[in-house]
Amino acid sequence: MEVHNKNITWYVIFLMVFFLTLPSANAETQTQKQTVNINASIVELTEFPMSYYVDGSEKMLFEEVINQQFTPSLSKLSLGTDAMITWSKIVVRNQQDVAIKLYVHHPHAYHLKHVSFYETQQNQLLNHIDIPLHKSGEKPLMYGGTAVYPFQLAPQETKIIYVKNTSFSHQWYQLSLFDEQSSKQALVGSGKYIALLVGMMLALMIYNFFLYISARKIENIVYAFYLISGTIWVALSYGVAANFFGVFSAEVFQLNSNVLSMPSFLVIFIMLIFDTRKRYPKEHFALSLLLALLVGMFCYSLFDITAALQSASSLAATMMIVTFGVAISLWRKREPLAKYFFLGHSMFILFNMLAVFYYKGLSDFNQINSHGVGIGILLEALMMAFVLSYRIKELDRIKGKQEELKRLADTDPMTELFNRRYFEKTAQQAIHEAKENQSVISIMVIDIDHFKTINDNYGHSTGDEVIISFAKLLMKHQRDIDIVCRYGGEEFLLLLPGCDNENACKVAERIRQAASEAVLTDEQQNEVTYTVSIGVHQLELSYDTTRSAIDAADKALYHAKSSGRNQVQLTQAQFDIQAQA
Repeated sequence: MEVHNKNITWYVIFLMVFFLTLPSANAETQTQKQTVNINASIVELTEFPMSYYVDGSEKMLFEEVINQQFTPSLSKLSLGTDAMITWSKIVVRNQQDVAIKLYVHHPHAYHLKHVSFYETQQNQLLNHIDIPLHKSGEKPLMYGGTAVYPFQLAPQETKIIYVKNTSFSHQWYQLSLFDEQSSKQALVGSGKYIALLVGMMLALMIYNFFLYISARKIENIVYAFYLISGTIWVALSYGVAANFFGVFSAEVFQLNSNVLSMPSFLVIFIMLIFDTRKRYPKEHFALSLLLALLVGMFCYSLFDITAALQSASSLAATMMIVTFGVAISLWRKREPLAKYFFLGHSMFILFNMLAVFYYKGLSDFNQINSHGVGIGILLEALMMAFVLSYRIKELDRIKGKQEELKRLADTDPMTELFNRRYFEKTAQQAIHEAKENQSVISIMVIDIDHFKTINDNYGHSTGDEVIISFAKLLMKHQRDIDIVCRYGGEEFLLLLPGCDNENACKVAERIRQAASEAVLTDEQQNEVTYTVSIGVHQLELSYDTTRSAIDAADKALYHAKSSGRNQVQLTQAQFDIQAQA
């Protein structure tokens, strides 16, 4: 019995020891899983196992943090707005028989407030570097927008690198491990694709400038502000300013207000391009409420940008829902431009939603998610440029159609000369200018002789050909400033600014001579000739009007006809004066 009790006692002791040591064994196993093992001289690790800890108190010292339970993860993290201070723990072991120098890269350090590196071995602090990005002055270990921490590992040595990330609003970052040569190559290539994105935005600005010169519409100005806001935000958010100009987000953090002004300009653009105030009142009301919210938040960001950015993702989601709904509504109402805008805006919303999920820590870290806003902005901007171009083309088409209608309203359809309506309107303006400039102006009335006989002998179609032929003759003999019209039937008028009766008679004689020499061949191959009679009158600017001038020239025409036709006659009073001279 005693032996049996002893066996039970030893069994209980064994179980107690087993369960007491189990957690430490699991912890050791977990640590092994999170260890980065280096077994080659070339190291290019952009994704590797690590762990992280969120300091909710935002006050913990390093000595306290290392005793906390870290959460396993990969080296790409997105934790949203509830992780302002996050610690990353990287366990690195050199499995080689030679020493190696490694570099921890933090390529998104530019958007943080503060970054710190802690190098430890067996819980002993070996080195500590702070990088206060929110302060001006030199920043150690910063290469463009990337923070780089170097450390060495002896053969078979293990070290733990802690990285403390202090964010302004959204906590997201990526850590990489490189050897020396790979580190240099990574730094040289950093930011190139974002620079390309910014370059395309700048190209759109230049294109929009030429569109504005062409159309001079307020939509182009709003689009320009959208591009400027988007470009500034992309440059700050994705490290272009840091990588190429050494300007960190913290130093110009207030410029992140552009993330609120940019959608404001987008909403205004929608209002203008679709003229929602006049044509779509319901959609205009929804857009107006959204614009008021965006402008209000933008004003708030001028006083507390950090708090404004924390709610920016939710506001962006609201903006996308409202504008997407408006785009669908306009498309359903058969707005011609809506389908093009809907396509571009759908791409904008898709990529921005990916970014919103990413910033809130709801999706994984990848290049598309992390740069979704920039991609969405560019795609939206491209489609907006197309919509602007298409609208300018449509406006030009409508304008051309209106001008064509106006031309048809002012033109005689048979001869393509101006008609009576246009002549009377334009002649009145020309007479007024002659009075203002104290210059001379003359008018002539022209009639085709025996036109009824031409119709009777050769047919009305031949009569029409005679009228068209003479109209071409008049256009050939008129100056650019002259106004010629078909006044009715076979009667024509010619207004000659800056021409006195003597020179007007010379012009009239050339026209008469050319008409008498013209020969037409009708459908039956008959040769048809015709002559014209012309009455000329120099206006008395002190009292003559368009109507009185036409009447005076018409009297001179009557005199030409009664005197045998095929001749030029002045009004009687002016003829007497000229005869005396």
